[in-house]
Amino acid sequence: MNRMQRNDNVGNARNCMDRLDLLRAIDFAIQETVLYLDAYPHSQEALTYYHQLIKQREEIMTHYEQSCGPITMYGNRSKTSWDWISEPWPWEPSAN
Repeated sequence: MNRMQRNDNVGNARNCMDRLDLLRAIDFAIQETVLYLDAYPHSQEALTYYHQLIKQREEIMTHYEQSCGPITMYGNRSKTSWDWISEPWPWEPSAN
């Protein structure tokens, strides 16, 4: 592996970590919004916000899995290989 390939891998790992951090932040916001909706189920503003967050999460998850590999076993999209084990898992140091 040459220096350029190593730099690309480092940049990709940083990009993957940034996306994972964003995904975690959105998951937190979704959880907080769900708690709010449990208390105020008729809040149209909160419900609209919830659906916006869900859409953002789906987009980020799609981009993450296309660039970085499956984040859960449900992200394995290949019909010919089991990619879930091919890449470092998000919590492994080599993925960061």
